[in-house]
Amino acid sequence: MPMVTNGARRTIELKLDRRGVQDRPPAMKYIDEYRDSKLARAAVDELARVTTKPWVLMEICGGQTHTLMRYGIDELLPAGVEMVHGPGCPVCVTPLETVNKAIHIASMKDVTLVSYGDMLRVPGSDTDLLRVKASGSDVRIAYTPMEALKIARANPNRRVVFLGIGFETTAPANAMAVYQARREGLKNFSMLVSHVLVPPAIRLLLGSNGNRVQGFIAPGHVCAVMGYWQYEELARDYHVPIVVAGFEPLDLLRAILMLVKQLEQGRADVENEYSRSVTREGNRTAQKLMERVFEVCDRKWRGVGSIPASGMRLRPEYADFDADKIFGLEEVTAEEPPECISAMVLQGLKKPIDCPAFGIRCTPEKPLGAPMVSAEGACAAYYQYRRPLGVPEGDTAGERKR
Repeated sequence: MPMVTNGARRTIELKLDRRGVQDRPPAMKYIDEYRDSKLARAAVDELARVTTKPWVLMEICGGQTHTLMRYGIDELLPAGVEMVHGPGCPVCVTPLETVNKAIHIASMKDVTLVSYGDMLRVPGSDTDLLRVKASGSDVRIAYTPMEALKIARANPNRRVVFLGIGFETTAPANAMAVYQARREGLKNFSMLVSHVLVPPAIRLLLGSNGNRVQGFIAPGHVCAVMGYWQYEELARDYHVPIVVAGFEPLDLLRAILMLVKQLEQGRADVENEYSRSVTREGNRTAQKLMERVFEVCDRKWRGVGSIPASGMRLRPEYADFDADKIFGLEEVTAEEPPECISAMVLQGLKKPIDCPAFGIRCTPEKPLGAPMVSAEGACAAYYQYRRPLGVPEGDTAGERKR
């Protein structure tokens, strides 16, 4: 895989324009169109023409971060346009307490813990779910919470717990699982809930003393569920432009161009680049289901702290399916490793390569924090795509000298 550290412009051409490769499969509609190198270069050229001042922009979603790094998009931007990375990786912001709770529950002999695969590598205070699984505990990977319901139906003598984490994107499916379990009277199923909401986190960032961000790329998948009307208040209150974007290279280049144009013109509007999937109102059916099962609450974000009204928990009428209550874990607390700077990374105050432990004492094999192991983590993106050419894994000294 070509690296983006050197020759970013060449890299994006290799990534985006491979029509000459003989074994290329037939063109895939709505994928190739958003990786077209000519359109990408046109967007980059237009950015160079319209940019007259330095601007700091933040993409919220970790999936967008990986696209930026993989295709070298941030290195194609005008010198004055800087991308910083936000708290939009659901695994990364899941509090350490929740990870410790999941490990504790999974260690019980009569429990089957079901989780998304990313969570198994996330370090708790002493171990992780992957090691717990290796020691003999029944920990299973699922792509949907409905798989956990199937396991619960098939194993009535075991307590089946689904680790329900994530942003508004995964909340409807998790809500449906709990709703269905209640309808069926599935008493051996429960959920350890740690859902978070994007707009309160953006408000916290904008109100912080160290904030440098002047424009936001909002996460397209979250907005596909929730719409983008909630962001209009943020844009108005803080006079900051926000653009909803998808996850392909051209999505992000166009979103960056839209933000820069707004900033150069002194505007602060919410615009929708991802109109093929997102409407202002969002998916009202999904929203109603979430509202029926969950209620808004304060939520601690890993490394960041508690953010008011930034989370969701099960409503009291679903208490029989609340793993926190069933296992008596509501008061569990934990302290973050002092060497890990993931909180600064998630707030856009530092880059992963600013961390002294990056690639040395913190690697995907031995992570200090969740951003190094999550498929959407900024540290994992830098580790995979920003090590210099010719430098072996784990040696980042050359990168720090750049």
